[in-house]
Amino acid sequence: MTDEQKGITYAQAGVDIDAGNALVERIKPAAKRTARPGTMAGLGGFGALFDLKAAGYADPVLVAATDGVGTKLRIAIDTGHVGQVGIDLVAMCVNDLICQGAEPLFFLDYFATGKLQVEEAAQVIEGIAEGCATSGCALIGGETAEMPGMYHSGDFDLAGFAVGAMERGGDLPAGVEEGDVLLGLASSGVHSNGFSLVRKVVERAGLGWADPAPFAQGSLGEVLLTPTRLYVTSVLGALRAGGVHALAHITGGGLTENLPRVLPEGLGAAVDLGAWDLPPVFRWLAEGASLDEAELLKTFNAGIGMVVVVAEDRAETIAAHLQAEGETVHRLGRIEKGQGVRYSGSLL
Repeated sequence: MTDEQKGITYAQAGVDIDAGNALVERIKPAAKRTARPGTMAGLGGFGALFDLKAAGYADPVLVAATDGVGTKLRIAIDTGHVGQVGIDLVAMCVNDLICQGAEPLFFLDYFATGKLQVEEAAQVIEGIAEGCATSGCALIGGETAEMPGMYHSGDFDLAGFAVGAMERGGDLPAGVEEGDVLLGLASSGVHSNGFSLVRKVVERAGLGWADPAPFAQGSLGEVLLTPTRLYVTSVLGALRAGGVHALAHITGGGLTENLPRVLPEGLGAAVDLGAWDLPPVFRWLAEGASLDEAELLKTFNAGIGMVVVVAEDRAETIAAHLQAEGETVHRLGRIEKGQGVRYSGSLL
């Protein structure tokens, strides 16, 4: 019998089912730690079940969001520091959900690679579980795809899918009006947007990921991999307190593009750029890419990861609640007649 006629196995073709099974067993404890009211079963089924009634909802509307972490993943892969990129994945989804007024309930992940490395994949998914637990969101399922020939050696990709709920009539934005106050919640860094430009700046500067960060303590790779901040717990508390009219997650497009998404026709936002200090990482990026202020504000979060639009008479109370929950709060400005975002003052 010639070599061409001999049988070949799926493993010989590059897909190791046993490794996939080992990964599922490894991550079960992490997923179990994310269980919350409504969770009905563990990992391993053909589908995942969730009981909305057990979660406390009487007349729920479901809200769904999906996202990835962009080319920030490239830094995680190149440095080998993959343990926290799963937090970014969760944050990019659940921070969007709360902007609709929804409580995140459960999460599913998609991990795709050319050759499954169980330890590496487990670190990623354990990070996802950490993000879910912090957000009160159950990790109830997902998919691990081993696809030889589709990814370069050592590479992998991630996607996340979050589902939340609110009682009917509780959706946001709602009631935004002239005079509402803009409360900006500080970001933890670059979060998960603009990394194609970040990588260009690092390349132009002739730096490697292991080099000291020019703008902070620690290596450049470690500092840039600081996870996206999760705003779920603090913001849900503010919603329950009353007076929140809208929420804007400041991701790709920055304040310039994201804030107008929650404003009704005929209203714009007046933002005082002197209301907060530009974090050093953004100043370094702006200088390295020769960005003007307008481009900076349209590319990065510039230090503001979430904007809470609140009734004027509730602004102090909501700000105090958010600060008590650990948020750094900046009073950015107000809602006014017009359109888009009108900036005053300067960041740079």
